[in-house]
Amino acid sequence: MVIGQKNKSDSEFRFSRGKAGFSSAVSRGGYRGRNEVPLSGSNSTLGGQWNSDSAGGDSLNQGPKVTYVPPAPPEEEKTIFAQYQTGINFDKYDEILVDVSGINVPPAILTFDEAHLCETLNNNISKAGYLKPTPVQKYGIPIVLAGRDLMACAQTGSGKTAAFLLPIIEMLLKGKAASRRSHEFQQPEVVIVAPTRELINQIYLEARKFSYGTAVKPVVLYGGTSIAHQIRQVLQGCNILCGTPGRLLDIISKGKVVLGKVQYLILDEADRMLDMGFEPAMRKLVDSVGMPQKQDRQTLMFSATFPEEIQRLAADFMKSDYLFLAVGQVGGACGDVQQSVLQVDQYSKRNKLIEILTNTGIERTMIFVDTKRKADFLAAFLCQEKFPTTSIHGDREQREREMALGDFRTGKCPILVATAVAARGLDIEHVQHVINFDLPSTIDEYVHRIGRTGRCGHVGKAISFFDSNTDMPIARALLKVLSDAQQEVPVWLEEIAFAAHGTSYHNSLGKVFASVDTRKILGVNRNFSGYEASPPVTYGENEDVWE
Repeated sequence: MVIGQKNKSDSEFRFSRGKAGFSSAVSRGGYRGRNEVPLSGSNSTLGGQWNSDSAGGDSLNQGPKVTYVPPAPPEEEKTIFAQYQTGINFDKYDEILVDVSGINVPPAILTFDEAHLCETLNNNISKAGYLKPTPVQKYGIPIVLAGRDLMACAQTGSGKTAAFLLPIIEMLLKGKAASRRSHEFQQPEVVIVAPTRELINQIYLEARKFSYGTAVKPVVLYGGTSIAHQIRQVLQGCNILCGTPGRLLDIISKGKVVLGKVQYLILDEADRMLDMGFEPAMRKLVDSVGMPQKQDRQTLMFSATFPEEIQRLAADFMKSDYLFLAVGQVGGACGDVQQSVLQVDQYSKRNKLIEILTNTGIERTMIFVDTKRKADFLAAFLCQEKFPTTSIHGDREQREREMALGDFRTGKCPILVATAVAARGLDIEHVQHVINFDLPSTIDEYVHRIGRTGRCGHVGKAISFFDSNTDMPIARALLKVLSDAQQEVPVWLEEIAFAAHGTSYHNSLGKVFASVDTRKILGVNRNFSGYEASPPVTYGENEDVWE
């Protein structure tokens, strides 16, 4: 039975239900949880009552209640501490230049022993297979232990999550933190916010791993699941609350989480959390009743990219003496990823993709596209061509998203077609290739996408299709990233880049700048206030703006 059809302008093809390897990848009438509603529409205000379990539209109380309860994570110690093997280039991390801007910078550590963490935490580090700290951990851990606010930029796959979790758990244990059950509300000491469900769940599992055998209890909140179930999880005790913005604010508004005891506020993928999609939600969070002022909490921000305008905005959330940690070039691509750019027009992309996949065989590959609909159609097409494929995007139900990632991780479907929802933070082992079927509109998004491979010292490959009819705006920025990473630059791309006037380097707010640490330009103690926002930017059909 034919269940979908693409018109000629979108590379015409049909597909049928039940193709091998493509499990439920077609969205069902545009599912969208309430916590995924974009901010740009008429219902984008942050006031009023939210129905975070609704589905199907932008109105506040539309659609059936979401009852999905995700399976509980495994309790076996062997599974909790499943080790991610480092790659052949792991030792090269020590050669990366590191710069810390600010005053009274704590000295870096060279080993985990020098951090003087408690015995239980050291045991968990050992069980996880961590032999020595990466640069972001060498500098980040002592900065956090010293109680300093931190804005950190380090390449993808370089260990940023452990850089903030390890010192925070240590400080909680020193403070004799203990979670307590409550029938009314919880008061976590730590709040961690990330832009997508998959990433925040990954952070939660890392927090669960490092806090194993201690009294510290992490809990995770995200959309697409039963809110009643997640409230029950919170009320059983919570020290570290990990959440996506919409669901987190929803449960706070219901009075189930009180922020008065928050000591640490962490924004992972901070530049994404502070762009025009999420920034109002972040302001609502820090302005929530009971949230300690920035002088009374420790604020940490981490990302692989930190555009100048976002740095200015981020400073408004932090103490004036915060430190800026730059590992390598701010906004630069991971040097372990071999980047290639091919000139391919939109009508030739599918044939070129088939050619590449035929040559790579069953190697794990992520393919990025710019729309949810295209993700489904392309996945179905590849299945018809006998390439086991699945897809992930914001219109798929949560159980489908989890199934897709599970099939990709295990190799059942070694090809994953994804939108921006999978571009940031996801740490999936054995991803050898990233293919930009559609180039993103911003260079920061490109850096994050290709960072799904070449992680933790492993090498990877990234191939991008460049269509001169649509991709001109990113040409110069792409040329710079390739050059900075000492990658081969095609002559035709140089010609296009220099012909593309006014397209030098755009951040997610649509402003032109060079990616630098603003601390060096504007002074350590300056507090950036009165920021005038730029117009909102569209992220692939407003992909997962709320989650």
